[in-house]
Amino acid sequence: MSEVKLYKITGDLRKRGEKLHFTKQIRALKKEHALQSLYADMGSRHKARKFDITIKTVEEITEPGEGA
Repeated sequence: MSEVKLYKITGDLRKRGEKLHFTKQIRALKKEHALQSLYADMGSRHKARKFDITIKTVEEITEPGEGA
């Protein structure tokens, strides 16, 4: 079975000539799935296209409350 992981994605969204910084946590099986989910969410919420979004970092993080 595949394990769902939590990814922290940071980057910039270009909107009307200015850059808006964002940090988003997304649950996904793979890094690629997390990025696809981010693009879909940003497009839906902000009418942003893929080339309007600049990804700076993608980190796999452990979920809060998990482990010791």
